[in-house]
Amino acid sequence: TSSDPALHKLVDDISVLTLLQAADLVTLLKTRLNIQEIALPAAGAVAQPASAVAGGADADEVAEEAAKPKEKMIFNVKLESFDASVKPKIIKEVKAIVPNLTLIEAKKFVESVPKVLKEGINKEDAEKIKNAFEAHGAVVILE
Repeated sequence: TSSDPALHKLVDDISVLTLLQAADLVTLLKTRLNIQEIALPAAGAVAQPASAVAGGADADEVAEEAAKPKEKMIFNVKLESFDASVKPKIIKEVKAIVPNLTLIEAKKFVESVPKVLKEGINKEDAEKIKNAFEAHGAVVILE
């Protein structure tokens, strides 16, 4: 372990971030440090646990567990379309959800659909945003 107090402070600061803040931090670091995305090996290429290698019923259980699709935890909310008659309401919703947008920027955002409203958010928040837009008749998808 390092005795550098600056590193300890950095670790302390990072460890209190929310999941969303940590995801934003990773994105910012990738951009700042010019880190490219790399493909990770498929789940089947990962080493099997000792119980799976030994064989028997445990191997079957591990195989069944691996075959189950994992529930998606992080979503992007995308505004696909909306009726022109509700455009002012959609602009108001966009302005409320996307921080620091002026009214003109929100209008341009809405006019350029399909467009991602929010990236990297949890399912509960994504559903809230989706429901808010769908209440005005907009078509919103979660990716």
